Amino acid sequence: MLELNGVTKKFGGLVAVNGVDLKVGEGEILGLVGPNGAGKTTLLNIISGIYRPDSGSVRYLGEDISRFSINKLCKKGIAKTFQQTHSFPGMTARESVMIGSIFGNGHKVTLDEARAEAAVLLSRVGFPAERVDMPLLNLNVIELRRTQLARALASRPKILLLDELMTGLNPSESAEAIALIKSLRDDGITIVMIEHVMRVILGVSDRVVVLDHGEKIADATPNEVIQDKRVIDSYLGERYAC
Repeated sequence: MLELNGVTKKFGGLVAVNGVDLKVGEGEILGLVGPNGAGKTTLLNIISGIYRPDSGSVRYLGEDISRFSINKLCKKGIAKTFQQTHSFPGMTARESVMIGSIFGNGHKVTLDEARAEAAVLLSRVGFPAERVDMPLLNLNVIELRRTQLARALASRPKILLLDELMTGLNPSESAEAIALIKSLRDDGITIVMIEHVMRVILGVSDRVVVLDHGEKIADATPNEVIQDKRVIDSYLGERYAC
């Protein structure tokens, strides 16, 4: 479904992503992990059209999308959430999600249809019903993350890119988020997710890719990855060593 070949991205003298090859199959949940500064977010930004690669290619459903704009890619079915939760502070949670319904895909909807869809999606991601018409400025970080996910879903994605969606969640909330991600996959959405909590990655991913200093150092099943000495040395630490 998605294929990256030799993707490289530089910022001045810094090589953020260096010659990365990556394949994602339809209906797969792919975990993307690595130390801070490994290039994970940059890689998602390249896939979603925020950045363009300096070299290499990104193909989606067989089409080279390396130079496509972010809005064109969104309408083609690639949606992304962000580490930072700030967006449209004067809008309500419902209005924010309506943006995805109205502008995020090629489907034409009325304002009433978008309003109703926003309420359904916010409910699905666990957003409290009594706060859907509250301005984003007055929401907490967890509620903002859920709003962001609902807005991404409103664009009707085929591939969903999640950048540390579960940061700040307690164990109970993390378990709910894992169940939600699995249910989204069951609905036919392919997922690529960055997450630092290995318990979450191991519990939800079909396959795990590890980046370090912009390079891919592992690409395997969760059980294989946690036994990889290079991954243990660069990221996981001694608690995973045999």
